Amino acid sequence: MTKVFVAQHPTEAHLVAGLLASQGIGAEVRNESLFNVRGEVPVTAATLPTVWVLNDQDADSALEILRDHTPTPTDASAEPPWTCGACGEQVEAQFEACWNCNTPRRPEA
Repeated sequence: MTKVFVAQHPTEAHLVAGLLASQGIGAEVRNESLFNVRGEVPVTAATLPTVWVLNDQDADSALEILRDHTPTPTDASAEPPWTCGACGEQVEAQFEACWNCNTPRRPEA
């Protein structure tokens, strides 16, 4: 078995394992039970959930699939937050409505 991915949480690990399975690559998630003891054990690459391919010959294909499906930062993530015209709350750029009062984002003039 070969480790191909270190996830930030079990859900991410299972999504990656499912992606690989949909491409015909057997994979399993390890260390997900350690996620529940955060705070009692240090959070490191060794204690985060990991995805392992079952067949070592599939490792290169799995890494290529993950490389192709890894999200890249969008232009919205580089944009500054916007201020709601109704309540004055700062809202992250990717959102189209205010989280506080649900007022839609007004187009920039």
